Amino acid sequence: MNTILRQAFADAQAAYPFVIAQGRNIETRIYQRRYPTFNYGMHVPVVTEGNEWAIGTTFFTVDTAGEAKFLSGAGTDMPFNQATKDMASHDFAMIGSGWEWNLEEVNQAALYNIDLNGTKALSASDKVERLLNSVAMVGSSEKNWTGFVNDPNVSRVDVAADGTGSSTFWSAKTVDQMIGDVNSLLTNVRENTSEVEWADTLRLPPEAFRDIATRRLGAGDGFITALEYLRRNNIYTAETGQPLDIQPLRELATASQDGGGRMVVYRKDTEVLRFHLPMPRRVLQPRQKSIMGFETGIIARTGGTEVRLPGAMAYGDEITAP
Repeated sequence: MNTILRQAFADAQAAYPFVIAQGRNIETRIYQRRYPTFNYGMHVPVVTEGNEWAIGTTFFTVDTAGEAKFLSGAGTDMPFNQATKDMASHDFAMIGSGWEWNLEEVNQAALYNIDLNGTKALSASDKVERLLNSVAMVGSSEKNWTGFVNDPNVSRVDVAADGTGSSTFWSAKTVDQMIGDVNSLLTNVRENTSEVEWADTLRLPPEAFRDIATRRLGAGDGFITALEYLRRNNIYTAETGQPLDIQPLRELATASQDGGGRMVVYRKDTEVLRFHLPMPRRVLQPRQKSIMGFETGIIARTGGTEVRLPGAMAYGDEITAP
């Protein structure tokens, strides 16, 4: 430790260079940490394009109408195509969480050659990631945003009540009935878009996912689970040859209109839906805020989850109990 750090800092101004250096170390630890429980990017494509300080994003959609028909060489009835354009916008907002040190903490860190306590910094980073995940999944009532699991423009149906006792819950259904629910929802996307869209991704409440992941075919005398069978035997895989992407998502456990489990099928592509994150987490430069205090924080800018092609998604409700 150099001579400056061996002595106790007389005041906050003298301690400031030490705070700056330690802040950089803490910043490195923050970015090294991973947040697997808040992995919203696994479910919703994250878009970081554009200026990080922009007030929002504007995009244009184009649709066409017209026809082709048989013509006579001397005809004057050529059919012409029309193009219609529409414009939409989506606003961004900033979030943040901070932490602080005092002169006593700084002097003790310098005296014993230890890093400033990074617990508060990691806690602030955790809170930012937690809020980003919440905004991505369920939106924000404060901003009047909806999220991935509750967009009102996405079509919604209750799954078939063909389980034991006319139940809709997967716990009361056979493997064939559960797979029938998934294929029915995949079919809805195909039919509602005139066979244009394919849903290649399925997200399930954790309880439903664990059920199909542990239930074996043949009433327990088979070796393949319902999950493995579903990945290989669904209408998307049958037509495209590609496996269906199936994962659990805890926010779906209570996402249905009646508070039960909801499954989602969708095409996982930025053309269909996107989570706007023009500014990912950024650690601010520490600053002296008082005679004996320092503070800093983490900010991010987001526009939440935007569903641009709701026809490429569908919700199936009441597959698990509230």
